[in-house]
Amino acid sequence: MVLLEFSIAPAGQGESVSAHVARVLDLIDRSGVPYQLTPMGTILEGEWAEVMGVVTQCFELLAADYARVGVHMKVDYRAGPAGRLKSKTAKVQERLGRALST
Repeated sequence: MVLLEFSIAPAGQGESVSAHVARVLDLIDRSGVPYQLTPMGTILEGEWAEVMGVVTQCFELLAADYARVGVHMKVDYRAGPAGRLKSKTAKVQERLGRALST
């Protein structure tokens, strides 16, 4: 199972990228892949081909309208069942004995 964190935005489109992020998040939400939006990116969880397919669709969505698109990715693969999107932070909170801001 893969956790893939990424951010994507067209270059040279001004200081705010929220309009572009909204387009990308609409696609991600409709994909059915489990995800978590953060202030600095989005985390996807699934099999390699599945999550890479979503990233590819996001890239193609922006590349259709913009000549330059930046993508930053970080991937963690671990054999085993799904659910790490939530269980990884839950384990840390369990060890601390309190809820954290997630």
